[in-house]
Amino acid sequence: MSNHNYTRTELYIDGAWVAPIGTDAVEVINPATEQALGSVPGGTDADVDAAVASARRAFDPSIGVTERRERLDAVITAMEKRLPDIAETITSEMGAPVRIAQSVQTQVPLAVARAFADALAAYDFEERIGNSLVVREPYGVVAAITPWNYPLYQVVAKVLPAIAAGCTVVLKPSNEAPLSVFEFVEALEDAGLPPGVVNLVSGPGRVIGERMAAHPDVDFVSFTGSTDVGSRVGELAGKSIKKVALELGGKSANVILDGADLATAVKVGVGNAFLNGGQTCMAWTRMLVPESRYGEALDLIGAAVSKYPVGDPTDPTTRIGPSASQSQYQSVLGFIERAQRDGARLLTGGTEKVRDVGYYVSPTVFADVDPGSELGQEEVFGPVLAVIPYRDADDALAIANGTPYGLSGAVWAADDDTAVAFARQVQTGQLDINGGRYNPAAPFGGYKKSGIGRELGRIGFEEYLQVKSLQLP
Repeated sequence: MSNHNYTRTELYIDGAWVAPIGTDAVEVINPATEQALGSVPGGTDADVDAAVASARRAFDPSIGVTERRERLDAVITAMEKRLPDIAETITSEMGAPVRIAQSVQTQVPLAVARAFADALAAYDFEERIGNSLVVREPYGVVAAITPWNYPLYQVVAKVLPAIAAGCTVVLKPSNEAPLSVFEFVEALEDAGLPPGVVNLVSGPGRVIGERMAAHPDVDFVSFTGSTDVGSRVGELAGKSIKKVALELGGKSANVILDGADLATAVKVGVGNAFLNGGQTCMAWTRMLVPESRYGEALDLIGAAVSKYPVGDPTDPTTRIGPSASQSQYQSVLGFIERAQRDGARLLTGGTEKVRDVGYYVSPTVFADVDPGSELGQEEVFGPVLAVIPYRDADDALAIANGTPYGLSGAVWAADDDTAVAFARQVQTGQLDINGGRYNPAAPFGGYKKSGIGRELGRIGFEEYLQVKSLQLP
């Protein structure tokens, strides 16, 4: 890892690495060692203003589709070359086990990027509706604000469709995992993007993020993060009537209907809940099991959890690394403590220290969780699974829909038709049916407090396009 530059002193604005206006720095901590890994600049309002001005100058709505395709292809090629290094950085800065960093954290973003390229290649920017010619044009300057849990994926899901649409971008990474985003922006530099097409400003969310959301020359804000912060972003953006896309929290239900393959549903469900140490907005953190098979399910869960060792994220056998930060670690432990006080039955895991150093939480499972309790309602963002029994399909549906969120989930049944019929009634943006595989071209986003708008594929790409109607004679 000696080839990495983990002490960053410059921002990327107008096609060049430049010194920030201020002198503040944001320290990046390795959550496995609790030691400083590096730092990035703590930008200021003035840095945001410079980045937005650069993006505004670079925005040219007349750029043709051919040139956009060339830019996108160049970015994908340059990014792919850097994926091994980016994977190492993600392991160091946010604790993703190396097996996850080399697959989900980097290969999924590559698949997502290619899906955007396919969407652009197949997209028809004009259509006739009666006597109207309907055209789609780039939205303009995009403020992209991304979180720490999947740092490369979240950036790719915003920056690449913006480039494909002909927009320009000001990008703010999280403070916990910004270093991999700096390496991604170096790939954009390798790709030869014109100055100002993508700009990078790091720093505190209350400074950088708020200025971006409120900036009068930003046309569209795309934010991924907590529901509380998303609400603030929407409030600030609303004052200047700009478009907002929000991908926020979740409390997704893994509904196992009577007659389903229980062993498979439990095995896959546990894996999904604990992926990336549970630090996944779309994690199936509530497992709903019929009362008639509840005991059997708990036995299967116990056996499945034993296959998720916690350990050093650089060890290829590790499946759960540390929480990404001390604050996240303490937050997860708080949820576990309160769940025990609320009467949930601890099956495995808990708050005992796992390792002497590092922000590690044991994979934790609670049985007999009250659907209305904090653990049954709120996002933990750690390796904590709530198991909830239900009486019948109507009860399962009421529990599945009984939170403020609606981001993801799963339905398992004896046959696909039964699962689909149930899934149609669930108020959530995406559901896996009997283990349906991930599709990087399918739209992703939330109902209710899980967000506004969609990401990925053609529908995610369309978020970055304005629609104009020309009424013809």
